[in-house]
Amino acid sequence: MRQNKIFPGSTIGIIGGGQLGRMMATVAKHMGYRIVVLDPTPDCPAAQVSDDHIIADYANINAIQQLIEKSDVITYEFENVDLEAARLIEEQGILPQGSELLRITKDRENEKNVMVKSGLPVPRFAIITEPSQLKAAARKVGIPSVVKTCTGGYDGKGQWKISTEDDIDAASQFIEKNGRCILEGWVPFDKEVSVVFTRATTGEITVFPLVENEHKDHILHKSTAPANVSEAVLEKAYDAAIKIAETIGVVGTFAIEMFVCGEEIYINEMAPRPHNSGHYTIEACNVSQFEQHIRAICGFPLVPIEFHGAAVMINLLGDDIDRYFEQIDTLQHAHIHLYGKKESKPKRKMGHLTFVGQDIDELNQLINEVSKKINQ
Repeated sequence: MRQNKIFPGSTIGIIGGGQLGRMMATVAKHMGYRIVVLDPTPDCPAAQVSDDHIIADYANINAIQQLIEKSDVITYEFENVDLEAARLIEEQGILPQGSELLRITKDRENEKNVMVKSGLPVPRFAIITEPSQLKAAARKVGIPSVVKTCTGGYDGKGQWKISTEDDIDAASQFIEKNGRCILEGWVPFDKEVSVVFTRATTGEITVFPLVENEHKDHILHKSTAPANVSEAVLEKAYDAAIKIAETIGVVGTFAIEMFVCGEEIYINEMAPRPHNSGHYTIEACNVSQFEQHIRAICGFPLVPIEFHGAAVMINLLGDDIDRYFEQIDTLQHAHIHLYGKKESKPKRKMGHLTFVGQDIDELNQLINEVSKKINQ
């Protein structure tokens, strides 16, 4: 980096203008930074709260060069950043997270290889480069299993479940269409959890409370903190996070999704940036995942984390938004976040609600009462 610390008054560049970039920009503005966003969509969520907006594709090298010239440090809000662009920024010494985290996390094959190398538990898997390899891979991995694209998938997109041998032909067509894929054994999990943590350039790590996640139609619906797991599972989850952080040299906020099966965990996916399941930290902790991220990339010490005791975050999709706001009087206990997206679409994340308390049972009872009123 050009200097060890990037002080307030400097400019932070953000690649990606969605809701994560918006929340990064918001906290950075509170800390006194200027923000420039690179995103192809005019008036995108992050641009609405930023000082400057470069409207261009993420792989546009001329636009990347503009971003470099305008920024004192650069970060990203998602992992599908063009690697050539990331390496160019890294060469300028202003990408503290580096390009290697992107190379690993944007490709499921690379992710799995790092997990195996780190000695971490993962579901059985096989890499498939052409449809003819699927039957042999299914014999190795087992059925049921899931075919996933190695790159580009999110929120259930880019995957195909094989429940019986009868599904193999359809899965082969999926591979023919999408190219290199990974076949993962189906994990009969009890819970899905995620660890969100931040690692500073000094190697200092702070870990937020373990979160239990509930999905609907492959999209995160609700995150509950703390997760209802045993001390043994909690320790395994935190140990896995720290091992990955140190193995691949994480800088900034990072998330790891895991399956819990009894007292065992299996690592599923990683994200080299703040995560949907960590949104609760904005109100439920003394420091959010976004502030820790900004502190980390600017070379500042991290804040020791304190948790208020209980929190539930509920995603608001395009399908839900009208229903919730027609019953706005029921939301007096909810912290409301809307992302500023122009078009509301089914299954599109438009915002979230966070409920905070000190006792998780009491909080869930409150949320159930709110849900009944909204869905009546």
